[in-house]
Amino acid sequence: MTILVLFHQRRYRQFKSFYYHHMHGMMKQEFPNLPSYSRFIKLMPRSIMPLCAYLQSMMGDCTGISYIDSTKIAVCHNKRIYRHKVFKGLATRGKSSMGWFYGFKLHAIINHKGELVSVKVTAGNTDDRVPVKDMATPVFGKVFGDRGYISKALNEWLTKHSDTRLIKKLRRNMKLNRPGIVGDSTF
Repeated sequence: MTILVLFHQRRYRQFKSFYYHHMHGMMKQEFPNLPSYSRFIKLMPRSIMPLCAYLQSMMGDCTGISYIDSTKIAVCHNKRIYRHKVFKGLATRGKSSMGWFYGFKLHAIINHKGELVSVKVTAGNTDDRVPVKDMATPVFGKVFGDRGYISKALNEWLTKHSDTRLIKKLRRNMKLNRPGIVGDSTF
């Protein structure tokens, strides 16, 4: 688990180069019984459940002020979509503010301290508003989001079921004097 977390902190592009260069080269003294690369690849799936348990134990509590957003998790370059086989059938093509990608979306709600409150991974073509109802169960108070979360129906559902108010910035083509829009950029 430590090696996998370290890989993501070091910003290597490929795990194989990280393992040979960083782990076998620079970290040999810290990990004297390091297995070979092929053996480590076979052992990696065993770490999924402990990593999930660790993530769950590190979750914070809602404090009444929360932030919601999503980010893309691209599994391959757009040119390689038709050759990609690992996540075939799971990953989908989606669009973010940075352009088109092939993969998944990571949706997260954090409290004002920066602690994770709720996390969900969806297919890349999932609308940002879809997983909010599942994620908002432990949330109360005000939730700040971007323009992707504008929905009168979603805001009404949150107010009714979880005593939460979703605050977001208006789109450029929206006017404040329309029915259902209040002056503080919310529905």
